[in-house]
Amino acid sequence: MSVAYPSGDHRRRPSSPDRLVLAVGALLVLAGSAGLVPPSAALALAVVAGSALACVRLSGLAGAPPAPAWSAVPPPPPAGMGAGPPASSDAGSPSGTGAGPGGPTHPPVCVDTRPPPATDPSRPLGRRAGRVAMSRRVVAILDAAVLAAGLTVAVLPLTEAAHRPPVVLVGLAVVGAFQAVGLLRLPGRSRLSGRQRLRRTVDGVGLAVSLVFAGWVLLPAGQVPPPARAATVAGAAGLAVLVVAALAERRRRPGAALCLAGAAATLSGLAGLAVLLAYAAPERAVLTLVPPLVAGALLTAAGARRASAGETLRPDGSPAPWPRVTAPAGIAALAAGHHLWAVGEFSAPAIALGLAVIPPVILQELLTAADHRRHAERMLAREARLRELVNDLDERDRLTRTVRRLIATDQLTGLANRRELLRELSARGAAPTPGALLVVDLHGLGMVNDGSGHAVGDEVLVEVAGRLRAGCGPGDLVARLTGDEFAVLTDVGSVLAYALATRLLAALTEPYPLPGGAARLQASVGLAETGAGEPEDVLRQADLARRRAVQLGRDRVEWYDAYLEEQLVRRLDLERELPGAIARGELDLVYQPVLALADRRPVGTEALLRWRSPVLGTVLPAELLPVAEDLDLAGELGRWVLDRACRQLAQWSEGGRDLWMSVNVGPRELVAPDFVPRTATALAAYGVPADRLVVEVAEPAVAAELPTVVARLAGLRSLGVRTALDDFRAEHASLAQLRRLPIDLLKVGPHLVASDGDAQRPLIDVVISLGDRLGVDVVVEGLESDAQVDGARRAGCRYGQGFALARPATAERVEAWFEEFPSTSR
Repeated sequence: MSVAYPSGDHRRRPSSPDRLVLAVGALLVLAGSAGLVPPSAALALAVVAGSALACVRLSGLAGAPPAPAWSAVPPPPPAGMGAGPPASSDAGSPSGTGAGPGGPTHPPVCVDTRPPPATDPSRPLGRRAGRVAMSRRVVAILDAAVLAAGLTVAVLPLTEAAHRPPVVLVGLAVVGAFQAVGLLRLPGRSRLSGRQRLRRTVDGVGLAVSLVFAGWVLLPAGQVPPPARAATVAGAAGLAVLVVAALAERRRRPGAALCLAGAAATLSGLAGLAVLLAYAAPERAVLTLVPPLVAGALLTAAGARRASAGETLRPDGSPAPWPRVTAPAGIAALAAGHHLWAVGEFSAPAIALGLAVIPPVILQELLTAADHRRHAERMLAREARLRELVNDLDERDRLTRTVRRLIATDQLTGLANRRELLRELSARGAAPTPGALLVVDLHGLGMVNDGSGHAVGDEVLVEVAGRLRAGCGPGDLVARLTGDEFAVLTDVGSVLAYALATRLLAALTEPYPLPGGAARLQASVGLAETGAGEPEDVLRQADLARRRAVQLGRDRVEWYDAYLEEQLVRRLDLERELPGAIARGELDLVYQPVLALADRRPVGTEALLRWRSPVLGTVLPAELLPVAEDLDLAGELGRWVLDRACRQLAQWSEGGRDLWMSVNVGPRELVAPDFVPRTATALAAYGVPADRLVVEVAEPAVAAELPTVVARLAGLRSLGVRTALDDFRAEHASLAQLRRLPIDLLKVGPHLVASDGDAQRPLIDVVISLGDRLGVDVVVEGLESDAQVDGARRAGCRYGQGFALARPATAERVEAWFEEFPSTSR
């Protein structure tokens, strides 16, 4: 049963399976000593029992599902054979209650009352999923090590006496390899500093040399069998590394320390077994190795359970120096004394090994002295600092005031920071008349940093702070929220607050002097009343208004209102749902026929994008495309539309329909270097004649990059693709620009064609006359009444498009509508 103490200490008695295995092992040792059971069989049965229990527990850990992140648990208990730790806040134990197979099933007393997260906690995501998978792999490797150790001992009674030492050596190598891989990948392992690596290396070398020396002098005199020599050296080196690592990790990672201790016990047991078998020791001597081998398996299982349960890493404490410094010398001294008593003299290799123990011990002493010296220096420095603080109360008060000022002030500009702004908002919240909060966002500061350096950018920020202070009143609070975002808290009413925002906007957009020139920044200001709620709510509302000002074109001031918040929430929903809409199959195309006005027969269609979102409903291009532009998804959407339109056009062409397909292209997509090759690839992929595709570009977007647009349109025409200029405004600049554009179709709105045929007659005549001279056909779009259709036909327009002629519909409905016409023509 697990008991939780107020200090967080946990104690757990050995579980029933552990007690049973230990009892069976003790009985087998007694039976083997009394001759009732062959000692080798008693050893094998006892080790197999312990290994079987450990393997069952490790297998359960390797295949157990992770517990929810919010499942509760106190910290893991101290090390003990068979004691399983309860689940931590990051991962669960196999049974979900902190007890492994065969362990206690009582729930822990301490319970975490934190609410569960919004997402499903039973599915680890991201890094946590990686940690769970890594933990399972490590447990599986340690399970293999325990299994290999058990099998090595289990096959000994079935093996001839001459072959037993090599079998144990092979098992020792396999177990050591599995243990090395598993222990190096235990969770929570941190990168060591150079000083820590040196300390552990020296400790390991010192202990290893002392153990090799002890093994050398304690072996019987005479020729040393190769298996005994290999087992002694390998066991001493491995045992030294594991013991040093276990001592270093016992405070920070108790679970890992248990695994290391279990590996050390298993390694020493197998090495001792190899030595005894190599020297053909009395058969009953092998019974002395039952405790380390059984304990090694159970300790490994207990440590793996604690480590995989996500134990809380504790801070590294300074390890006690006496075991690391005195253990090598003590081991060497005891081994040398026993050798002198038993043999009386040392061989040359033994003397060399004994002398080799001295340098690591000396180096350990030097490192310990250096640590003590550094610690003393730190303590002296702290004492001197403490004396200064105690002896100079005025200095302490000044430092206190400085700290308070630093907490509430931005260090670069000297303005208040976000924390001070929220405090002041809370203090002014009870004012009888509400004030206003202005959130100011600067645009273009990143270009200043990239072009002139961050030092110049900091100077610009200081200048911005000065302009804000100069434009505000003495009772206004100016604060800096983030790198290029500021706030002004004022007590004036809404009208004066708007006037203040306008003045600040004008001041902030004035040029900023730079080395070798000047920079102009844009600004967006959001306003919210301070009496609208809690400080965080007021700041959020002002920030929403600021975002609206950015979306509407910057260099403007916007007030917060509820409808604005709905729009911004809608925008955030669009930004969240649009990525991945293509992969989820939510996009669709509808097609609006284009008719010849003379006989009202279909000559083509225009592909129109629709987003059928299960969350947001049907989203039209007017709302979809600006979001795609901001998210840099316009190119991906354009490629999908072009591919789907070409595929549909190929299907209609196979059915004998001689139609064209219009596809709208944004300016950023059109000027992309790969647009023309990509279009040619799409046409070739579906075998569509190039003259059946019409690429439309909006006339207002052409002027910004006219030379590049002209080059892309010319490239399309060289492929045979026809081009169209959409939203033609028929202004003087538009008419002059029309001569430079290589287009085939000109799309105008119904406003140029009045229903009575007179109001806009001269302007439409100019457009049609210029189109005839340039070889451009005119398409009137947006026709919604028969009067508009008749006006367009009388004006001389060749093609028409709109609800009065045909509504946009899916491909299937458009095909059914085509069936009313025996044939179609271009």
